[in-house]
Amino acid sequence: MIVAIVPAHNEEYRLGRVLHHLLTVMAIQQIFVILNGSNELTQKEAERFYEKNKSKITVVSFRDPLGIDVPRAIGANLAYTAGADYAVFVDGDMVGEYSTEVKALLEQAEALKLDLALCDCYPHTTVLTEYTEPIFHYRHLVNQGLGLVEKIKIATPSHGPHVISRRMLQTIPWEDYAVPPTLLVHAMWHHLTVGIAASIPHPQLGSSIKNHTHTKLITDTIIGDCIEALCMIQHLPRTRFHKGRLYLGYHEQRRLDLLQQFLAGRSM
Repeated sequence: MIVAIVPAHNEEYRLGRVLHHLLTVMAIQQIFVILNGSNELTQKEAERFYEKNKSKITVVSFRDPLGIDVPRAIGANLAYTAGADYAVFVDGDMVGEYSTEVKALLEQAEALKLDLALCDCYPHTTVLTEYTEPIFHYRHLVNQGLGLVEKIKIATPSHGPHVISRRMLQTIPWEDYAVPPTLLVHAMWHHLTVGIAASIPHPQLGSSIKNHTHTKLITDTIIGDCIEALCMIQHLPRTRFHKGRLYLGYHEQRRLDLLQQFLAGRSM
């Protein structure tokens, strides 16, 4: 069984297009839409697609915002409980034309028996010394520390659609799905198979364009996540502090307490 996880906050003008694309991928049998403190218009858009596709779409709505990436952890747990063999994660703002690539991503994940199948979102960047962008630099450090650079370059579950196997779903703590680069570390620790399964250039994803403040916050979030992963690689206590600076970004808005409440309620 293959399921899709679609986290969405306020994506009333985008969520429908994402769901439409995923419904054309025949291999996907179930779609979990995780509404993350969404506005009324986004909720109505999710409900509209649910009414037309009740056998395939499940909407899980949280009144309070969960924060960035926490809906992925919710979705991972739902996928595992549903008995999924593979779960593909696609953000609710990615309105680009990539249905063919998602189909290939799933096919390659199965064919190559990958536990973490990633997208190469920068297929034309080949020289590692060119990674001068801060996010690229830290993504490279993580993958280099894990011995994965030759295999996956700077690919990461923080960016672009990716697929996770059932074996990985049953192995990794749910809260770490909310800090995506740490999944790479867990995969290597547990001898799981990681690889590139599709190429989707970043502009093709069609992600929403945000303002300068958001760009700075998301940059600090991802760098902080990478620093946590680097600490794990070095078997050090996890921190987001590096070279005299604390990289928080949106991290403080991650409601891991709400994740734990959700998990506790499902275990009762």
